[in-house]
Amino acid sequence: MSPTDPATADGAEAPEVEAATKNLVFNAAERLFALNGFQNVSVRDITAEAGVNLASVNYHFGSKDALLFEIFRRRTVELSRDRAKMLHEAADRHGGNPPVREILTALFAPVLRWLSPGHERRVSLQFLIRARSEGTQEMRDVLRTDVSHLRRFSDALIAALPQLPPEEVYWRVHFALGMIHQNRFAELDRLNVLSEGITREDDIDGLLKRMVDFAEAGFLA
Repeated sequence: MSPTDPATADGAEAPEVEAATKNLVFNAAERLFALNGFQNVSVRDITAEAGVNLASVNYHFGSKDALLFEIFRRRTVELSRDRAKMLHEAADRHGGNPPVREILTALFAPVLRWLSPGHERRVSLQFLIRARSEGTQEMRDVLRTDVSHLRRFSDALIAALPQLPPEEVYWRVHFALGMIHQNRFAELDRLNVLSEGITREDDIDGLLKRMVDFAEAGFLA
């Protein structure tokens, strides 16, 4: 039985084969969806890219939409975990009350690191960008209503900015998030054209500093 077949002779995969096949399908789907769009990729495209049996998507994930949501869920959890870790570390450095700049750095930095050319999660970021405009209803519902990953940042900013009404902090968080969404691949390409090549997408540290400088000024104004 080939490791790419969905089942052994008795109808069940060995655990290590099942995990390997599922991972092949997951990675191939993420890459194809990110590069070509959700509607332009079929189950057959995914299994051909992964080199597995055509039945593997349904066997391991249930459906194409379920596979899409699993990729979305896993990557958003990973990104939120990276952000939370940075914020927790900043809080530890400052006795539980991190300054605005470090809060914003924790919010921005993980996304920008994934954006970096050559980073192993660059394709994952492309997938998440597409999810905002092409995602399933289940994804759109999560994007609209699940704010648990942002609550820790708004709470930290409210604590760091007691002079501002909470309403004002929430609006400024909204504007700061807009900066993240604007730093997508197409917008960076457009900026490069506008600047006649002066701006560089691969200068991630420079981009992070500029974003934090700009956002911090907005929160402290």
